[in-house]
Amino acid sequence: QVQLVESGGGLVQPGGSLRLSCAASGINFSLVGLGWYRQAPGKQRELVAYITSGSVTDYISYVKGRFTISRDNAKNTLYLQMNDLKPEDTAAYYCNGITQKFNWGQGTPVTVSS
Repeated sequence: QVQLVESGGGLVQPGGSLRLSCAASGINFSLVGLGWYRQAPGKQRELVAYITSGSVTDYISYVKGRFTISRDNAKNTLYLQMNDLKPEDTAAYYCNGITQKFNWGQGTPVTVSS
């Protein structure tokens, strides 16, 4: 059974940092391209960053230079380091595959506010 468990979200002031984690089980983690998605209130879920099985990464333009996606195949864990956070980054953050989708986890909420 596939399980994706996101953690690390919270309330942070503008300019602050957070590191999100996604622990995966039930998938062949090292062979799967993975991404971080977010969904802000009243908006559609969007792909923010992805990392391929070969560790090639890409980001939406709005977070380039501020977010860094990484993976630890030994721990079956995906990370998202978020720096210089802005109020517009407020959303629930989820991990999932990029071409192969799994059941969505519960996500982890990120609130950027002073």
